[in-house]
Order: sequence, then C-alpha cells, then structure tokens
Amino acid sequence: MENFTFYAPTYFAFGKYMENEAGEYVKRFGGTKVLIHYGGGSIARVGLLDRVKESLKKANLSYVELGGVKPNPRSGLVYEGIEICKKEKIDFILAVGGGSTIDSAKAIAAGAVYDGDFWDYYQGKTVERALPIGTILTISAAGSEGSADSVITHENGMLKRATTGEGLRPKFSILNPELTQTLSEYQTACGITDILAHLYERYFTNTEEVEVTDRMIEGLMLTMIHEGPRVIAEPDNYHARANIMWAGMMAHNNSCGVGRTQDWASHDIEHELSALYDCAHGAGLAVTMPAVMRYNMKHNIMRFAQVACRVWGCSMDFNHPEETAKAGIQAFQQFLISIGMPKNFEELGAKEEDISKLAHTACYGDVKTGTLGGFVTLSEEDVINIYRLML
Repeated sequence: MENFTFYAPTYFAFGKYMENEAGEYVKRFGGTKVLIHYGGGSIARVGLLDRVKESLKKANLSYVELGGVKPNPRSGLVYEGIEICKKEKIDFILAVGGGSTIDSAKAIAAGAVYDGDFWDYYQGKTVERALPIGTILTISAAGSEGSADSVITHENGMLKRATTGEGLRPKFSILNPELTQTLSEYQTACGITDILAHLYERYFTNTEEVEVTDRMIEGLMLTMIHEGPRVIAEPDNYHARANIMWAGMMAHNNSCGVGRTQDWASHDIEHELSALYDCAHGAGLAVTMPAVMRYNMKHNIMRFAQVACRVWGCSMDFNHPEETAKAGIQAFQQFLISIGMPKNFEELGAKEEDISKLAHTACYGDVKTGTLGGFVTLSEEDVINIYRLML
C-alpha cells in the first residue's frame, strides 16, 4: 500500500423525507442566497422542486433557479450559471438531481469565484476554491454527491473532460432512496453500470498488498450484483434502492481508492463516445469496460482471476488462470446485458468509421498527452484496437 492522505468531510443526511430539511442544511453551512440547479421537468412534476423551495423559504433563504441540465452536462449552461452567481451575489449552490446536475453545479461553483475561464480547470488546473455546494440526489450512479470530481462537455469541439479539487466536495448531500423510484429501468441500469465502473477503475491497480481496499471494492461489487436485478424487478423496493444509493457514494468518494494506483482508461475511452454520440455514460461504459478488460488482461492475469473468483463465483483454474480471468470478464458482461445494457457499438449507436477520430481525441484532444490508463499505458493504436473490440 502506498502513502496517502484522505479527507472527505461531506455531511450526509440519508433516508426518507430528508429533502424537506434542505434549507436548514444550507443555513448550517453558511448559505444565505442560493442557486437551485437542476435538470428537466421531472423534479417539478413529482413535487420535489416545490418541497425544496418551501424548505428554503422556511429557513428564510432567498434563491434563484437555473434548470436545463442535460445528461453529459454542457459548458453553455455552466457559463450561464456563473454569470447568474456573480450578478445575483449567490453564496451557495444547491444541486437537485443526478451526477450531471451535481457536476454542472461544481463547475459553476468553481467559475463563480474565478476571474478566468472555468474551462481552465478542465484543462489541468486544480480547483482550490469554489462556492459551497449541497446536493439532493435523485439518481444513484456518478457518486458526485460525495466526490471532489466533476465532468463537463465543452460545446466547442464536444470535448468531455474532468477536473478535481477538494473545493468541489459537497458540504452536505441529502440521499433519499425514494427519490430514485421514479427512474426508468434503463436509467437505473445505467447507474448500476457506472457504480461498477468506478469500482473496477480502482480495482485494476499495479500497487501490491492492498487487501483492505480490494475487499471493500469486492464487497460493494457483490452488493450491486445482488441489488441490481432486484431493483430492476422491483423498482419500488426501498431497501434495494437504499443499498444501491449508498454503494454509489462509497464507490466514488475514494475511500476504496486510497493507497493504490488507479486505472480510469475505460472512463477516458468512454468519454469520447458520450461526447460524440450523446449516449448515456453508463451505457457507454457497458460497451467499453469489457473491451478494455480483454485488451489489458494479460498485464496481470491473476488480478483478473482474483475478481472472477471472489466476485463472480468462477472456479480457479490454476493450470490455466487466463481461462478464469476470461470467465470473470464474460460473467461481468453478461450481468450488464441481463439488466438491459448494450453490448457493442451498434447497440450504442456508435459508428466504426469514427474509431480513428475517437482514439485520436481520447489520446491527444485538448490537453491530452498521447497515452492514457493507470493500469496499462495505452497508446493511440491501443485505443483504436480497444474500440475495434467493441464492434
């Protein structure tokens, strides 16, 4: 295990009706004038937006609204939010929605106290200061409610890039599993896939002797394997929703990633797909991850065999461990297919003729340096080969 520091101060309020206390939490963390940031009309239709506004009024807090966040959140709305925050003297941002809304709120929070272009942070500059953020989570997937990370797509070139910084970690996050019960089966499955991806990106490591975090990751994976099919079959099952919601946060606040190198090749490769085709991030990962795994497997066959046995219940073939490793990858992909995720380029809506462009942008677009991946160093040619495995 490597040396590390870890600080994750987000205050979590978990359970039914917690969103009704949003105003008190905003006040507790110093907010006086709030930007309520959200996506489409669903939170209004189910009455969540009204409950949030009523809570802010009850706490004697003023607010401004900015809706319109889309999946794969765009830079245009971020710029609009930054302008509103500066003009209205906003001192707290409350994100009501899933990972896209929270990521957009984080970008606004960073840009609102910065004299330059917020996109600087998505080109390598570390976020050191931002407006305080609170979240009310409605989709279990991205883990942004507990992380210091944000991903935004810039509409000039459709570049999807990430940033990080402790200033982006939410001051509080309200997690009511009931708020996820209105999600479609497809949205739920995409979230399950994203959570598993965050776990696998940390599991694929070159650091030795990381048994504690290995077992934490494996335990969360087993939870998703158990609760995923259950929530697909029983969408109103509060307990399944609750376990998935907390697993999603634990998968990405980095408590499972400390003291070990991490990969993130699948995310970097997928980001090009969701930027170009505007597909759901989870769906893109469902196609990308098995391909990356098959391509990288020989780098450390025993790590793949270990997760195959511990998580997917495969039998260890000591004479041919590569067969165990392959069986684990196959079991993972079959699980994703079983919950309704796509399995190849065609089902994702991606095109073979775009592969060279996708690979070049993944490796060289914007501030990229030519290679990606923390487990195996992948060149542009490697990435082309991985995209071809998705066909």
